Amino acid sequence: MAKPRFALSSSVSDSSPYGRLERVFREEAGRLTASLVRLLGDFDLAEDLVSDALVEALEHWPREGVPDRPASWLLTTAKRKGLDRFRREAKYREKLEILTAMPDAPRAEPDDRLRLIFTCCHPALAREAQIALTLRAVAGLTTEEIARAFLLPVETLAQRIVRAKRKIVTSGVPYRVPPAEELRPRLESVLAVIYLVFNEGYLATAGDVPLRRDLAQDAEWLAGLLARLLPDDPEPLGLLALIRLHLARWTARLDAAGQLVTLEEQDRSQWNQELISRSVELIERASRLGRVGPYQVEAAIAALHCEAPTWAATDWPQLLALYTLLASLDASPVVRLNRAIVLAHVAGPEAALREVDELERGLGRYYLLHATRAALLRQLGRAADAVRADERALALTNNPAERTMIEARLLHAQHRAVG
Repeated sequence: MAKPRFALSSSVSDSSPYGRLERVFREEAGRLTASLVRLLGDFDLAEDLVSDALVEALEHWPREGVPDRPASWLLTTAKRKGLDRFRREAKYREKLEILTAMPDAPRAEPDDRLRLIFTCCHPALAREAQIALTLRAVAGLTTEEIARAFLLPVETLAQRIVRAKRKIVTSGVPYRVPPAEELRPRLESVLAVIYLVFNEGYLATAGDVPLRRDLAQDAEWLAGLLARLLPDDPEPLGLLALIRLHLARWTARLDAAGQLVTLEEQDRSQWNQELISRSVELIERASRLGRVGPYQVEAAIAALHCEAPTWAATDWPQLLALYTLLASLDASPVVRLNRAIVLAHVAGPEAALREVDELERGLGRYYLLHATRAALLRQLGRAADAVRADERALALTNNPAERTMIEARLLHAQHRAVG
C-alpha cells in the first residue's frame, strides 16, 4: 500500500523555501505522477517515488536553496529513489530497465494527465471513487482537501482511494485515453473532476491562501485539452467557458487586504472583458451542437452575471429560469441552494428561506447553507437567529477569507446588539 501523499503545512510563507516547495509540488507532482504511472503501470509506486522526492527536497532546499529547475530535480530524485529500491527488491526487477531508460529532464507529454484522468474514471470504479482518486493522483490534492470537497470524513475518503487503486490493479484497467466509443460513459466523471479541481483553486478549502490560481489554471488547461479531444461534444466547451468566466473576475475577488469581495461589491472595471467575450463564444458554439447539459447552463448563468453592467442591472428572473433548468438536469442540494439564493431576489427572503431550510438535512455540514440562512434571516429581521446561523457557518469553513467575512458580520451584529 502506498504511503500517504506528503503534504506541507499550510502556514508556510509563499516566499520561503517551504512555500516554494509547495508551489512546485502543486505544479509538478501531478505531471510527474502521471508520467511515472504511464511508465511503471503502478499508482502506489508512482506516488511513493514522488513523495520520496518531495521529502528529500524538503531536507535539501532549505539549506541549499531551491534549484533553478525544480521539476527536473524532482524527476531525477524520484528516478534515483526508484533505482535504489528496484535493485534491492526482486519484485521490481522488471521495472529497473524502464526507469534506467528515463531521461533526467521532463519530456513534453501533454496528454499524460488526461490519460491518468480517464484511467481513474474507468467505469469499473464507483463515481465517487473516480473523482477522489483523480483529485489525489492528478491534481495533488491531499486526502483532507478532497474530503472537504466531498463533505466526508477523512477516514472514509482515504479508504475510498485505497479501494479504487486496488480495483484498478485487479481489473487490469489500461492506462490510456479510451477510443471514441468508450469516451462518453466516462465523460461525466472526467468533467466533474476538472470542475472540482477548479473549485479548490477558486476558493481553497483550507490554508492561509484563499485562492489558488495554479489549481484554477490547471483545471482550465485540462478542460481545454478535453474540449480539443472532443470537439463535437458541447459539455467540455461549456465547462471551459464556465471556468474562463470565473477566471475573468479573478482580480476583482480580493481587496487590497486580501479579503474576499462579494460579487455585488466587485469593481467590474477589473473584469477581463476579452475573456468574457471569448467564453460567450464558447457557449454559443456549444449551443449550436444541440445537446444541453449542466455545464453549459452553469456557464450561461456565469455569463449573465458577467454581462450585467451593475449588480442592480442583473436579470434575476432570467437567472431563476436558468437555475430551474439546471435543477432539472442536476437536482443536487448545492444547485437547489444556489437557486434559492436567486429566488430571494425574485420572490423575497421568506420564500427563499423555506427552500433553504428544506436542504439542511443534506447540506448540514456545508458552510454556505448556514451563511445563506444567516443572510436571509437578517433580511427578515431575525437578528439572533442570523447570528446562530453565521456561527455555524464559521465552524464549518477553514478558508481564511470566508472566515474573515463571517467574523466581520458577527462583530457587526454584536455592535448593533450593544448599541
